[in-house]
Amino acid sequence: MAINATEKPLSRVFMSDYRFAIPSFQRAYTWQTENILQLVSDLQDAGSSAGTPYFLGSLILVRDGESKYQVIDGQQRLISLSIIIAVLRELETDPVLLQELDELIREPGNKLRGIKAEPRLRLRDRDAAFFRDYVQEGDLEGLFDLRDSDFETRAQHNIAFNARSVFDELAKLDDDERHRFASYLVNQVTLVIVTTDDLAGAHRIFDVMNMRGVPLTASDVFKAKVVAAMSPAARSVYAARWDDIMDPIGDDSQILEEFFTDLHLIVSHKAVCSQLLEEFRTDVLLPYIREQNVISFVDELLAPYAMAWRILDHPTDSMLPSGIVRQLVLLNDYPTGDWKPVAMWALVHSIGNLATPGVKVFTDDARNDAAGTGDGGKDREPLRLHDETRLRAILSALERVTGVDALNRQSSLARRTRAASAVRYLDRGYTMPQNRGFLITDDERRSALAHLRGELQTNARMNRLLLIRANEQLAGFRITRPRSLNAVPIIPKHVAKDSPFAAWPESVRDFWSDRIGNLVLTQAHEDQMKSLQTFAERRDRMLLPASSRRFPLTDRLGSIAECTPETLHGRQDETIRLIAEFWNIRYDEGHVDLSILDEQQLTHETSSATPNAKRVTIAQVLKAGLLVAGETLVWERPRKGERWIATVTPEGRLRMEDGEEYSTPTAAARAVGGTSAGLNVWKRTSDGRKLSEIWKTYRMRRR
Repeated sequence: MAINATEKPLSRVFMSDYRFAIPSFQRAYTWQTENILQLVSDLQDAGSSAGTPYFLGSLILVRDGESKYQVIDGQQRLISLSIIIAVLRELETDPVLLQELDELIREPGNKLRGIKAEPRLRLRDRDAAFFRDYVQEGDLEGLFDLRDSDFETRAQHNIAFNARSVFDELAKLDDDERHRFASYLVNQVTLVIVTTDDLAGAHRIFDVMNMRGVPLTASDVFKAKVVAAMSPAARSVYAARWDDIMDPIGDDSQILEEFFTDLHLIVSHKAVCSQLLEEFRTDVLLPYIREQNVISFVDELLAPYAMAWRILDHPTDSMLPSGIVRQLVLLNDYPTGDWKPVAMWALVHSIGNLATPGVKVFTDDARNDAAGTGDGGKDREPLRLHDETRLRAILSALERVTGVDALNRQSSLARRTRAASAVRYLDRGYTMPQNRGFLITDDERRSALAHLRGELQTNARMNRLLLIRANEQLAGFRITRPRSLNAVPIIPKHVAKDSPFAAWPESVRDFWSDRIGNLVLTQAHEDQMKSLQTFAERRDRMLLPASSRRFPLTDRLGSIAECTPETLHGRQDETIRLIAEFWNIRYDEGHVDLSILDEQQLTHETSSATPNAKRVTIAQVLKAGLLVAGETLVWERPRKGERWIATVTPEGRLRMEDGEEYSTPTAAARAVGGTSAGLNVWKRTSDGRKLSEIWKTYRMRRR
């Protein structure tokens, strides 16, 4: 078994020497929005330090002919990198750079060398055509026009949502910033390419690389540095003390890295920490080492913040007052943890004995015993919470800004910059109104409510979070949650012909499908409701678990006999108002009630000038003058002898020759041409221009 391993930048990975294929036995593409955005954020942070390379791990490949390789390990990264490059290509206006980006994901071919023009990466058969057509061939406009019901697999859903999220993130950059990001991605991001000609051997390599050996964690490295700086008499005592403090956090290297990165932000007030081992040593440890006072680092910094971290991970097990526990539970709802440094600071500065051995922090004796005292939690000193009012105020403000930033899809860098600012002003003793880290501007309020009012661009976890906020605001107290809790739509994702919802105009169903007024908190899962097509059936299934009725907006469904568009409109208005009140963003500085404004009114007065991946409507393009009511579109299919014609209506719909009308170009194309048809099949008869090009012109108009 011949094995070869070389480290290469992406510019040498996405080239003619490699044609990647995902074997059919591999799992599907599973990366979620938070995974790919974390990668983008990490690359932005790393790229901010000139000349700092970024190692993205290894690819394990099996040779399958000349320059052909099966991917045994690394498909999630290869697909995600292809999505990022495709978005960079979509945003690029320089034709030279656009071509260079295109060649990273599509082999242009070379007849003299016998190289065929094709995508550099082929997915599993079920998703290969989808990924090729929408991502690799550059039809992102068509991808953004798709609905949940258009995805045949979960992998396709993940591809589409990740592309939208990356587009929103990279569209915030100006041309120079984006070019620097692209250059860093291509030249400084590296992979180790491990190749073999034996499939069994590749799996053995995979096992060895992932299961053998225990590399040093950040905690191990910092422990060695701290203990080495102590007197010989203190070393053994504080080596054990370090283990008592850190062992309860666990040995997961990523979690430990996150803890020390957050601790670095708290001490240094720096949002970015791209070289943790070096920067933590310089910014945090070195002052203690110079002053020969590393014992105080362990006792006064590491111990309390490690305990605060544990409380944040298990707030309901802590001995804190119920109101504070509720605030920490709300913060834990978020899919990202950029709020943690501020919450850790607040706990450490509000509990006087958090670092004292023998304090009863948790209700669970086993958790208390994790500190190594072995007394079963008996006769422990209770927590001394000396500034509960300030702690509540900080956590409330923190949850508010975290929610608004999440709705506005702020980058990890922006969120951590806010956290660093908040901690800096807290350290300086500023009052809450003076703390710029907790400031929410009118533009941010309007943008957040516009996102709530329009089609949700959030994942299932955020949808659930938003509904929890609305229900608890209506109830006026914390609602005990069942283990399983989902945000489920009232209108079925796939409406059958005999469903009462089929009588609704297609444009109305289309309008409500991705809006918060159509979502309900319930223990029921959408998979259990696929076959339920009437409102009564879906309502009764949602209300079947008694715990679902704890949520007042869910319980109210029981009094609704028939669901109409007006029903959804009322739920939408009330839900948005409740969330706006929960986060105190209902009114702007002029005391205008923002919760009653429509999406257009909210976005019209915001200063945001970046495009986003929201689905573009025909009505928007009409209003912008890029389409004209009455003009015709054509879809020529010469191989099938078909020619479909659609007319643009003044109401922003496409009318087919049989009189049927559709609210999106994709819906119209799929109605006549099948599930594989999309936005880009339509051309304007007046000039032959594709709708996808017109849609892109509209989307990019704000740049």
